Amino acid sequence: MSPLRLVLGLCVLGAVILGVSLVFQRPPAAAEATAFTSSSQCQACHAQVFEEWSGSQHSQSWVNPAVRALSNDFANTDCIDCHAPRPVFETGLANRVLPRESRRQEGVDCIACHQLADGRMAGTIDKPEAACRPAATRELARVEYCAPCHDQHGTVAQWRETEYARQGVGCIDCHMPFRNGDPNQGRDHAMHGGHSLEVVRSAVTLAAERRGDAIVARVTNSGAGHHFPTDERSRAADVFWRPLEADGRPSGPWRWAYRFRSPYRHEVELVDTLLAAQATREIEIADAAGRVEVALFYKLSPYWKDPERPAPEAEARLVHRVVVEP
Repeated sequence: MSPLRLVLGLCVLGAVILGVSLVFQRPPAAAEATAFTSSSQCQACHAQVFEEWSGSQHSQSWVNPAVRALSNDFANTDCIDCHAPRPVFETGLANRVLPRESRRQEGVDCIACHQLADGRMAGTIDKPEAACRPAATRELARVEYCAPCHDQHGTVAQWRETEYARQGVGCIDCHMPFRNGDPNQGRDHAMHGGHSLEVVRSAVTLAAERRGDAIVARVTNSGAGHHFPTDERSRAADVFWRPLEADGRPSGPWRWAYRFRSPYRHEVELVDTLLAAQATREIEIADAAGRVEVALFYKLSPYWKDPERPAPEAEARLVHRVVVEP
């Protein structure tokens, strides 16, 4: 046998031995069960996720001053369920979560979203040797997983009526996108939503045109997979307009024209004016002669300090603006 054939034979034999050893080697020993009592325990292994979550509205759901005010400092106990919940998997997908009694200041935390009934953590892979013993759990990507809290005001039901649902585009595709668009980098846990002006701007468009002495503004829900605005009855979007000088300077105050909002149950005199996905609403603005600016503002709380003289630039956030010429 030639030296070359001998070397090649030894290489093949080595590869076979290695393959057999990999097939028959013992699996990694399962990690000892850890009792998770705080999301801070997740930080060491999941630093980036923890940092994203720490800056999210999920982490602030109990301590957010606006939430405290709207819930009467949680005297409205119905709010506690979703603002300091026990694990979603404890009660099951699409079922209302239960409130927890401890560490409420952590809000909607890692444990609430990921802990399974057996103490393991729901994840994208099976890795029993890791401290949290993650188990691959497909349910994390289902809308029913978000529904226990985010369908309280019909958001998931709204989604089911859209083209997004028919195409299989779910909650996490918009609100927890892959980092840098790369599935290998995992999903962003900053929970982008109504507190992100960029997300709000991507949800709707604003256009306006002159029709005689009137202006017709058109707001289209072009990018949201649900009504606009949604989820919280406290949220509102308002159309305002004001006259402009020839050089673009305002020549008068903002004037209110229309509001998109779902009212609270006690506001029986108000009607629901939410804008369905892919729908357009026309708002006629009468007696708007000359050069006019039309704008859409977004509010996280529904009430103006002075309802007779609302100040959108001070109390709301500008989403879109257009200028209509004479």
